[in-house]
Amino acid sequence: MAPAGGLGARKGILERLDAGEVVVGDGSFLITLEKRGYVKAGLWPPEAVIEHPSAVRQLHMEFLRAGANVMQTFTFSASEDNMESKWEDVNAAACDLAREVAVKGDALVAGGICQTSIYKYHKDEARIKKLFRLQLEVFARENVDFLIAEYFEHVEEAVWAVEVLKEFGKPVAVTMCTGPEGDMHDMTPGECAVKLVEAGADIVGVNCRFGPWTSLQTMKLMKEGLMAAGLQAHLMVQALGFHTPDCGKGGFVDLPEYPFGLEPRVATRWDIQKYAREAYNLGVRYIGGCCGFGPYHIRAIAEELAPERGFLPPASEKHGSWGSGLDMHTKPWIRARARREYWENLLPASGRPLCPSLSKPDV
Repeated sequence: MAPAGGLGARKGILERLDAGEVVVGDGSFLITLEKRGYVKAGLWPPEAVIEHPSAVRQLHMEFLRAGANVMQTFTFSASEDNMESKWEDVNAAACDLAREVAVKGDALVAGGICQTSIYKYHKDEARIKKLFRLQLEVFARENVDFLIAEYFEHVEEAVWAVEVLKEFGKPVAVTMCTGPEGDMHDMTPGECAVKLVEAGADIVGVNCRFGPWTSLQTMKLMKEGLMAAGLQAHLMVQALGFHTPDCGKGGFVDLPEYPFGLEPRVATRWDIQKYAREAYNLGVRYIGGCCGFGPYHIRAIAEELAPERGFLPPASEKHGSWGSGLDMHTKPWIRARARREYWENLLPASGRPLCPSLSKPDV
């Protein structure tokens, strides 16, 4: 199967999903750009879109080349409560960068908002909706293709976000940063999904906080909840690129390794191929990644689902499927690794003799 080439017809997100197409999301911006020296951990402000636009543009390009056909604006935490006077310029610049890259391929631009820093202290619906609406006004001026409300711990705040974003008249996706135990008010994943669809969300799912397998467990519960309520929506998953089976309800932020010692937990590309296949078999058609997901992880999704999509991403020109490029190696024991069975069944070592297999969350 040859890599894709040229500019295809840019269909809308719901047009693609309604037709049963696989939409591949992008991956990690915050943690990736922090490692590269462009973002400061803590509130993770996305000032890099103004201070270092070439770094953000390059990461967008890497995800596009790897097979992503959504360029999400780098606007996580870019609301007025977190960035004061900088927020508007950051949101506009992020839209421009995402659009600049999206038009180089068959990709859509998604304007992204996230939970606010004030909800857990002041559940002021009017004030919180105003913060969402300010970002929405920028996205409307920039005419993004659709909207994503992501990383919500509380379904109530996520519902408020959906209600605001629906004012634009464009499709709305919403994802919770919760696991199988549900949100922080003990609302189950199924109940969360129902509330979000009833609020008007077109696409529902989860992102961040939990690894691939835990996220898929949550997606299964969301799907079951929607089916029991007689509701339908497209499903979306953008998991961590880290293995975190020892997480508590709060996810990886409660692990002692967060955020600077997570590298031993990074998923392999083969793990992500399995994740993509399991997500697809579950009925999820919007599949991407969040923190820890590098471009090679996105390429793994695109390669695993190439038969369904009908093409390989451009980055596959430099990658042999399931290690097939190793069949040219000079050492016979390495040539023997040029097969799917080897990589699919590998249990990779950490290289850390004193490293525990799991951690105890701090809370």
